[in-house]
Amino acid sequence: MVTRFRRYSQITDILIKYGFGILIEEMLPVSWMKRYRRFPEKQKSIYVRIRMAIEELGPTFIKFGQIMSTREDLFPPGLIEELKKLQDQVPPVPFSKLRPKIQDRCEVFEECFQNIDEKPLAAASLAQVHRARLKDGTEVVLKIKRPEIDALIETDIVILRSLAERIEKTFPESKVYNPIGLVQDFAEQIRKELDFTKDGKNGERFAYNFSGWPGIKFPKIFWEHTGRNLLVMEYIQGVRIDQKEEIKRMGVNPVVIAERGFNAYMKQIFKDGFFHGDPHFGNLLITPQGNLAFLDFGIVGVLRPEKQQVYINLLRSIETNNINLLYQTLKDLGTDIKPEYEDRLKDDLYILLADYNEIRLREFNFSTMVEDLTAVLRKYQLQVPMNMMLMLKVIMEVASVGVALDPNFNFSLHSRDYLDRLSREKTTEKVINDTIQSIADTLEGVVGLPSSLDRALQTFSSGSIKMEIGDLDRFRLAIHKSTDKITVGIIIAALVIGSSIVLLASGLTLPSSIFYLALVGYTAAVLMGMYELYYAVFFRGKKR
Repeated sequence: MVTRFRRYSQITDILIKYGFGILIEEMLPVSWMKRYRRFPEKQKSIYVRIRMAIEELGPTFIKFGQIMSTREDLFPPGLIEELKKLQDQVPPVPFSKLRPKIQDRCEVFEECFQNIDEKPLAAASLAQVHRARLKDGTEVVLKIKRPEIDALIETDIVILRSLAERIEKTFPESKVYNPIGLVQDFAEQIRKELDFTKDGKNGERFAYNFSGWPGIKFPKIFWEHTGRNLLVMEYIQGVRIDQKEEIKRMGVNPVVIAERGFNAYMKQIFKDGFFHGDPHFGNLLITPQGNLAFLDFGIVGVLRPEKQQVYINLLRSIETNNINLLYQTLKDLGTDIKPEYEDRLKDDLYILLADYNEIRLREFNFSTMVEDLTAVLRKYQLQVPMNMMLMLKVIMEVASVGVALDPNFNFSLHSRDYLDRLSREKTTEKVINDTIQSIADTLEGVVGLPSSLDRALQTFSSGSIKMEIGDLDRFRLAIHKSTDKITVGIIIAALVIGSSIVLLASGLTLPSSIFYLALVGYTAAVLMGMYELYYAVFFRGKKR
């Protein structure tokens, strides 16, 4: 068991070893400078030494560094490149030390499994992966949490939070990077990753979202054996998505896979609002049947519907060279742009988009474009949501995978076509949903009308309100007029929503001649609305 005092000592020794002793004197609560006698490593660049120190500090810091590698808006490119090299691979733990984690869900192995391969398929900082076979012969994979990892990570989170607080106090200029907020976001993320039931639920949600989609596969989760420390899922045979020649030898067309992967991720981000956040080559397999299989669902991104449109606008502004839309999108994301920076920021964004507009017809590199955009964000110390950077990271990796599989893959063209189609669908859906809500509100008023009348009549009968015969006649006429208006309103709304549905369907599967039927519906609705408006203003107004 690692105590906090002992862990502070370990961290101190490692930081001094890689030449960061000056930070220790300023930040850590106790200095152990004299304990470390070796000369610090200063032969390599500072970014390389940061990466090496993180790797030696262990799983918590490796995970933190990997998440920080997505924050290109905060850190310089040289550091980002080194953080991307962080390998989440460690020496395997003897299987005997993992047995208790399995026995939490299956006390007697023989009752659950025919066999378990004690040689791991992979060994990462949080878990080890082993192949196994269930009692019914189904081949599965066991993701088993490493022993004592929870306690170590909780200790490291406390230390990281303490370091972040001391950094902000010692170096006030660092507050623009929000160290405390970064640690809080990281703590939430890694605690989710430590609960393997969340990993399984995420996988099942992806499978549900893609039910009926041919060529996309997610592993089945076996919940009878799965728990917080153990995930049991279907074993999927295949090759990594970057092994192009192997894919060809299986008789699968890499160009088709590139298209399929692009569409799958765009659907996850911009339609489902729930996307796979770690699409590196090892988590994407191609099966002999030509299916694209997704693995490892510990990191996911979430975009609420109102945020999806903002991110659509972000990509669209880049694709269409729209400086005003890009600037407004940054503001919609909650970015705090200082007034004195506004003009200079717009100038830099204009130059950025103009440069890429010139090369768009030749070769558009989306990854380089995002790197240049984040350089502008860093220049003006603009903080953007972590989900935005995660989304951009995913899209960059999808674009690189597409090019690796198909050298002619044009991300700019594909994304433009997809976003145009998606915008039309979302516009139609919004019209339909707004109309349905209007009808529901109207019907709610109609349904509630008898109750309102009943209450009114009870009030009249109690003598609280005195009305003459003429007043009752006018009240009766008012009810009739209101009923007429509601009836006309419902008919108009029904024509609008019906015509909208027909227009949407005509653009997908129905003959184009149906388009004219929808126009007739819209025309009828407009004429009825105009008539009702004219009648209310000129006829009823004069009568009143």
